[in-house]
Amino acid sequence: MIAPSVLSADFSRIGADIDMITRAGADILHLDVMDGHFVPNITFGPKMVADIRKLTKLPLDVHLMISEPEKYVDEFVKSGADWVSVHFEASKHLNRLVQQIRDAGAKAGVVINPATPVNVLEEILPYIDFVLLMSVNPGFGGQKFIKTSVEKAKKLSEMIRKMELDVMIEMDGGIGPANIKMLSDAGVNVFVAGNAVFGATDPAAVIAEMKKQINGK
Repeated sequence: MIAPSVLSADFSRIGADIDMITRAGADILHLDVMDGHFVPNITFGPKMVADIRKLTKLPLDVHLMISEPEKYVDEFVKSGADWVSVHFEASKHLNRLVQQIRDAGAKAGVVINPATPVNVLEEILPYIDFVLLMSVNPGFGGQKFIKTSVEKAKKLSEMIRKMELDVMIEMDGGIGPANIKMLSDAGVNVFVAGNAVFGATDPAAVIAEMKKQINGK
């Protein structure tokens, strides 16, 4: 699944950009919420999610890069989030938070930063729908892909297989046509792409090429 990141869109024409990537074949919309505290950048809050919800029927994948996410989860789901992911590094009571997301009616995901090993997820994996692996350090778009993320995805995929779980692997950061096949082979199911899509002359062609790479057609 291809999940274009709205952070790389032109906010002055957000409706047109969302319509464009929807027609181009996007599967999910990825929304990065940053608070300027957990990460060194500020983006938007529930109001923007609610406004985007009016513009598309695509699932909204809301990545909370914020401190104390438990205070805001319910509001984001009410605003239209279908998937909500929270950082392992930001959560003191992760099981409780994951259950909060599910009780609110959204798919629950846990995010880990590049320097966080996948083995920290062992106890929470049975309770979540997806893991989001950061392949750049969170906070800004347009960063270079961290190559060790490939082996990290392989380790997580093997962990999920051994535990016989139905948990998706999502990856975010520096993903495009040049590396998507390698990541798909490593076990990644959902690919967040920002600049690779919105920065392209022909975003539809880029999405088509990425789908071709992962589908082998």
